[in-house]
Amino acid sequence: MSKTYRYTLGSRQWEFSSLKELMARATPARSGDRLAGVIARSAEERAVAQMALAEVPLKDFLNEALIPYEDDEVTRLIMDDHNSMAFAPISHLTVGDFRNWLLSDHADSAMLARVRDGITPEMAAAVSKIMRNQDLILVAQKCRVTTAFRNTIGLPQRLSTRLQPNHPTDDMNGIAASILDGLLYGSGDAVIGINPATDNVAQATRLMKLMDEVISTYEIPTQSCVLTHVTNTMECMENGAPVDLVFQSIGGTEATNSSFGFNLNTLAEAQQMALELKRGSVGNNVMYFETGQGSALSANAHHGVDQQTCEARAYAVARKFNPLLVNTVVGFIGPEYLFDGKEIIRAGLEDHFCGKLLGVPMGCDVCYTNHAEADQNDMDNLLTLLSAAGCSFVMGIPGSDDIMLNYQTTSFHDALYVRRVLGLGASPEFEAWLEKMQIMSDAANARLTDALPPAFASSLKSLPVGNHDAEQKHG
Repeated sequence: MSKTYRYTLGSRQWEFSSLKELMARATPARSGDRLAGVIARSAEERAVAQMALAEVPLKDFLNEALIPYEDDEVTRLIMDDHNSMAFAPISHLTVGDFRNWLLSDHADSAMLARVRDGITPEMAAAVSKIMRNQDLILVAQKCRVTTAFRNTIGLPQRLSTRLQPNHPTDDMNGIAASILDGLLYGSGDAVIGINPATDNVAQATRLMKLMDEVISTYEIPTQSCVLTHVTNTMECMENGAPVDLVFQSIGGTEATNSSFGFNLNTLAEAQQMALELKRGSVGNNVMYFETGQGSALSANAHHGVDQQTCEARAYAVARKFNPLLVNTVVGFIGPEYLFDGKEIIRAGLEDHFCGKLLGVPMGCDVCYTNHAEADQNDMDNLLTLLSAAGCSFVMGIPGSDDIMLNYQTTSFHDALYVRRVLGLGASPEFEAWLEKMQIMSDAANARLTDALPPAFASSLKSLPVGNHDAEQKHG
């Protein structure tokens, strides 16, 4: 039974018919919620909803499911896996009290790790709605989430990168050139991950073998992934392909995931298959998930829940399967869901905060589409803010322009910039490799060597005549 929430401001009493409505009205403005018809009808209503939400006890989220338990397996996962012992230290708090507690010195990294299994996605989403951007950054920076496969990701003062060598025709030479380009700029420790232009098992296998050969030849302490459907990856594993990480785009409702063609049992089966391969050297986190605000709405699977709360619920799915990597592709879906740079920046900070608070190894594809009211300066701002907040990884793409997916994101140079400005390093194993291979002379300070690394010189000699720049100093 839904509870009615009321708040009196001056002589006027405001009423919200359910926790779901209150959450939606309290959300900072964004185009997706406007499209869904759940947005606050005025700035005044939004402010009142935020004040009313601040008074809601956290326990209410355990008593009133925003999407009915019997209708949605993600809700069942959230409720059934809730850890009451972890929740105990914060069980007496309201949403407003929770914000104050999170910002306090008492909520240090160790304490946040203790309580995270007691925090539901809806609690995380609720508190984010009454926080300023600086609050989201400060708390996320205190959250420590470390994962490992062939290197260790998420350590303090580290920022990893996904090397994304996509090609519009899956040309193997073009992909290999992009991989080499990224490695020479110190990118690729999170994963070398390809979105295939032709998405089938045979093509996925060819791409997996290419990346495996590069990683093996140069003994790179990283992992590869073809971002194909989970069932394709399962078939690749059955056929003996060199699968490191299993990928899947995920959403925060059962209906969203059904539209993507999988359920929780599918992910569990795929995870077990990948674990049995035992391809990791320093850890066994074998899953890679991508999310994004607006996916539930675009699938007509949001149940009237605001898009940011739906997004946070996706992190419960991710958390269940102990992934190596999770990232929100924050501006990729388009301006129908996040209209401009301001909305994209806010969403990126919210997603990162909620993911880290819930114990997810959270990264971000700092990106936008060309028809959004955003530009690369907005992305510079978000990249810098997320890096200050302890983001686990970002994307590295040649020139920040994905010529296959046709969107704008962050480049190899962008990762170098933020590592240098904020004093961030790559994963420790990858950092040592960069110096061993003479790609960097001082990896801790992201300083490239002056000359082309000897191990790669022979690879570049096979390029066609006219590529004289290959012999020039890189950096």
